[in-house]
Amino acid sequence: MSTAVSSSRPMEDWKSELAMPDKDLRYKTSDVTATKGVEFEEFGLTRDLLKGIFEKGWEHPSPVQEASIGIALTGQDILARAKNGTGKTGAYCIPCIEKIDPSKEYIQAMIIVPTRELALQTSQICVELSKHLKIKIMVTTGGTDLRDDILRLNGIVHLVVATPGRILDLMEKGVANVAYCKTIVLDEADKLLSQDFQGVLDRLVQFLPKDRQIMLYSATFPRTVATFMEKHMSKPYEINLMEELTLLGITQFYAYVQEKQKVHCLNTLFRKLQINQSIIFCNSTQRVELLAKKITELGYSCYYIHSKMAQHHRNRVFHEFRQGHCRNLVCSDLLTRGIDIQAVNVVINFDFPRNSETYLHRIGRSGRFGHLGIAINLITFEDRYNLRRIEKELKTHIDPIPKEVDPKLYVAEFQMDHTKFDCGNVVDGALLNNGGDQQQQPRASS
Repeated sequence: MSTAVSSSRPMEDWKSELAMPDKDLRYKTSDVTATKGVEFEEFGLTRDLLKGIFEKGWEHPSPVQEASIGIALTGQDILARAKNGTGKTGAYCIPCIEKIDPSKEYIQAMIIVPTRELALQTSQICVELSKHLKIKIMVTTGGTDLRDDILRLNGIVHLVVATPGRILDLMEKGVANVAYCKTIVLDEADKLLSQDFQGVLDRLVQFLPKDRQIMLYSATFPRTVATFMEKHMSKPYEINLMEELTLLGITQFYAYVQEKQKVHCLNTLFRKLQINQSIIFCNSTQRVELLAKKITELGYSCYYIHSKMAQHHRNRVFHEFRQGHCRNLVCSDLLTRGIDIQAVNVVINFDFPRNSETYLHRIGRSGRFGHLGIAINLITFEDRYNLRRIEKELKTHIDPIPKEVDPKLYVAEFQMDHTKFDCGNVVDGALLNNGGDQQQQPRASS
């Protein structure tokens, strides 16, 4: 491995040679800026890893990174609770990579996540951070050819990013040897330990050495997490950065609207708001496809994604949306967990979620890493009690959508005048009408 940064050579000497991206000059909230002033260089990381960190554009550790990287490097178990979009991925990827010895040709660390899209995103971050190191990273998820994974595991793999079912299958088949894997991360731990993955994590941990390090990261910690901790973890270091559940940079609005008016109101939102990219949530896969079809018929660029799609199709949609090839993405709750697309500045709940946990993760797709964003909820009469219940449970404020939505709340480079809002058939809060200047232009028909 590369040697740690030496104080004998000024930091700026080698940093000036890096291909660093332009500085992010957007406003950031205290969710990511309220630190003690610790720098990445102070963790004793190898220079080649620091190069990857800085070339990724990460200038300073966020609060969760500052609190956990040093502890993680000591090998102590960690139980970290922090908001979505505040740097949790970096908080565990950096120590995982730092502790790997490339000369040892076996799996040394595993990162387990609940969805295929999150696995692909996390593995890409690991690849980018470790690009100056000789570390072999593998991602394995369900929905892909098992034979490909077997072939890759016959070669050198140091770090595995996986969904739980697939990696457990490979372990039970004797293909994935984790006898020397000393570090395991469970990201979105509340989801991994829910009924959706019942018992999988308990079985998976049995394959690891007894002196392993377990790190749990999540925004919410239900009883299932506490049970797992008591059973498998040893005096974990607890980090809690959750004084408030919702991200400070997200302004939340609602508008009462009849079910049959939702598409009309969505159309007007598209025309009035200054949308960089938006994610629109529905409560079923069928409604996802129907809404995407309606949006396309209105002339707007739109993709859709849900769990019943073929994996290769999901991968393509996710990749192209991240690359900015399309402005709007309609999805089910498949993309509520951990997905980080920083260009998204608007989240719309076309269908209001059924519980506060889902709501929290949905709106967290906007306002990533301390930036600003808005969440707009289209509320039917039947949703009204659920709205107040979720507001109370999350101790947050969801306000009626005003006559004016200040672009400063969600537009990185505010250049236009305030957009006027005036929508008919609204019980509490204004929605919109068809007049006024257009912001998101429908595509010309081909």
